[in-house]
Amino acid sequence: MNLYNRIKQVFNYIFNKPKLEDIKEVKIVLSPLEYKIFEKMDEYDKIHCLGVYKLVKEDKLIGEDIVYLKFALLHDCGKENISLFRRIKKVIFSDKLLEQHPLLGYEKLKDINLEVAQLVKKHHNKNVDEKMKIFQGIDDKS
Repeated sequence: MNLYNRIKQVFNYIFNKPKLEDIKEVKIVLSPLEYKIFEKMDEYDKIHCLGVYKLVKEDKLIGEDIVYLKFALLHDCGKENISLFRRIKKVIFSDKLLEQHPLLGYEKLKDINLEVAQLVKKHHNKNVDEKMKIFQGIDDKS
């Protein structure tokens, strides 16, 4: 990820909040239980996941796959209100808690939507199928 994207992330972390029309769309895509998980995410992760969701919707291969649309909205639900400092620390040094967020997200989702939970669990893995590679590229851009 380049410096411009990192600066954009810091700006989004500090200043942006999800828009009402975006939240209305999220409520249509997610089940009530899935939405409860989305609702508990911090504002930055909601903004990030909404950005990923919008780009996933535009993709020809995964854009009409409801599982990938839900996954886009929930893929970082395991981050648990991580501070800006901790996120910067992860980029520079590494952070064990942040690196565990796919597994934490899986645990939150596995009894609600196992298919989405499995995607969340492996969304940072290297050896993945074509759909996941597309998703990872979108996630890295957002």
